[in-house]
Amino acid sequence: MATTGRLATFYGPGEPLRLVERPVPEPEPGAALVRISLANVCGSDLHMWRGEMDLRKLGRALPRNLGHEMCGRIAALGEGVTTDSAGAPLAVGDRVVYRYTFACGRCQACLVGMTRACPHQARHLATTCEVWPYFKGAFGDYTYLFPGHVVFKVPDALSDGMVAGINCAFSQVICGLDVARLRLGETVVIQGAGGLGIYATAAARELGAGRVIVIDGVQERLDLAAAFGADELIDLRELPTPEGRIERVKALTEGWGAHVVMDLAGSIGAIPEGLQMVGNGGRYVEIGNISPDMTFPMDPARLIPRNVSFLPVGFYEPSHLQQALDLMLRTRDRYPYDRVVSDVFPLDQVNEVLAEQDKGRITRAALAP
Repeated sequence: MATTGRLATFYGPGEPLRLVERPVPEPEPGAALVRISLANVCGSDLHMWRGEMDLRKLGRALPRNLGHEMCGRIAALGEGVTTDSAGAPLAVGDRVVYRYTFACGRCQACLVGMTRACPHQARHLATTCEVWPYFKGAFGDYTYLFPGHVVFKVPDALSDGMVAGINCAFSQVICGLDVARLRLGETVVIQGAGGLGIYATAAARELGAGRVIVIDGVQERLDLAAAFGADELIDLRELPTPEGRIERVKALTEGWGAHVVMDLAGSIGAIPEGLQMVGNGGRYVEIGNISPDMTFPMDPARLIPRNVSFLPVGFYEPSHLQQALDLMLRTRDRYPYDRVVSDVFPLDQVNEVLAEQDKGRITRAALAP
């Protein structure tokens, strides 16, 4: 194993990321070190890069090693780590996916089984990437899994390009559908056909949705949503107003509205629109908007009589990561998972990739060390 490794360091909005060399850490007892194979550029990475998320307000230190949606191979194991989280033997060289947060296991949220609400799960980001163990993100050669990590071996039948999005986007939407308690035969509307929306389309279909309606305005994304099981596509270019899109959803649901609507677009304006697409007794799952200080008007009197539930969902449980991996393995020949990542670039082009994806010239990029 090398003695040093590269990581892309983010110093703040408007500044280019810098590739720096840091000593490769030796895992402490209970920890593990992963050699990154592929790291996707997630929408939240762009939010940070553009300055829409004030990391210091969130308790995150700068400079920071960006990236969190990735896969890799075990480079070293700390004392006591002999299996993955499912009990399978784990060894150096094994391909793995893993949860990128580290719940404390001792707070009130963790004690009731809602580890995704642990207020301490990102405590490793309270120190900069200039502090050991340095590799705290995905845009680099390594990432460090702290004691108490969640990790699963990747079956040989799944490629790196297929599984790189499992530990964020896929697991997140499975958690959202779980929280929404999706029932067999229900109609699901998905706002946004980026990585989250594409995975949500397949997940909703496999979890028993009777009809899946996907909304987006990029042809490549709409085509991919259709390949992932969407029954109906609503094109923002053809229906440019919220009123037109709401009316279309109502028409597709015999005037009732959807049972579940998921905001995966990351646009604050999608929320009031989506709430009007929910039928009586339905559930609205909010995942897409994670930038602080964004607000929208809400009239409770329009929700309460209809008994509409508003369900914000952040992160996911370990079981959702395992379910995402199992679902992908089982449906690998049914959905083109290898098409979710549109382009792969070398790590040293990280600044160019962020700029091009921000402009919409790249649908969803990945970086390979």
